[in-house]
Amino acid sequence: MISMTGYSYREYQDERVNLALELKSYNNRYLDIVINAPPFLSPLEPALRNYLKSRIVRGRVEISLRVKELEEDLEVYIDQSAAKEYAAALRRLAETVGLQEEPRLSHFLRLEGVIKPVKNRDLEWFEKLVLQELEAAASEFVRSRQREGESTDADIRALMQSLEASLATIEAHSVKLEEYIQNQLTERFKELVGENYDENRILSETAVMLMKYSVGEETVRMRSHLDQFMNYMQESGGVGKKLDFICQEMHREINTIGSKSNIIAINQAVVEAKDALEKIREQLRNVE
Repeated sequence: MISMTGYSYREYQDERVNLALELKSYNNRYLDIVINAPPFLSPLEPALRNYLKSRIVRGRVEISLRVKELEEDLEVYIDQSAAKEYAAALRRLAETVGLQEEPRLSHFLRLEGVIKPVKNRDLEWFEKLVLQELEAAASEFVRSRQREGESTDADIRALMQSLEASLATIEAHSVKLEEYIQNQLTERFKELVGENYDENRILSETAVMLMKYSVGEETVRMRSHLDQFMNYMQESGGVGKKLDFICQEMHREINTIGSKSNIIAINQAVVEAKDALEKIREQLRNVE
């Protein structure tokens, strides 16, 4: 069992660059990958997404990349056309206000677009570095999700034992349902007609009542769901949705049992079973 909650952090530095990579995830119905990276690394996003999709089934996964270049390959480009246009405009401005002054270099340094620094970046080198660090971060990230999943697995198994005990109580008392109904009908007939009641009529009414109130089918289906749930618990990978669906089915059976039963012990077991199921479903919200 794997949790949808995970975290890892990697940092790399050499003479050229300092790179920090952070991975964290939360529960989500589907796989939702959010990437925060410097604009010049945007072309790497498809590769990052594909890699994470190969390792993760479900959850909101956030990857954050921070890059500080310690050594830059920089070229400075002078836009001659813009410089000439600015110079002509400055001369016209001086003439308009009646000044005898030529444009100076300091004027051009304040003007946008005259001098343009251009960074030469080796995108292939960055891609190799980022994927290398992502692979290392993802390994620790997956391990953290597995550790969290092991803890969740233990909690769910403990709750399943409680649910199993509740079902055993229901099964034990459901076999007494015929005796309970027959006794109730006998008492009613005695109240109405005294001791001269028809035994066959009581047996017939008991059969009708059993068809209406018997929980045998529900307990059989419930037992089947429990076995199926435990089998899925043994599987690797994304089982959260399957387990949650089985919980919904078990909740439906328990509700039906509760609506049919007039036996206090069964009703108490139903309450306890519902409580265990709610806690299991709460845990499953964080299972991949």
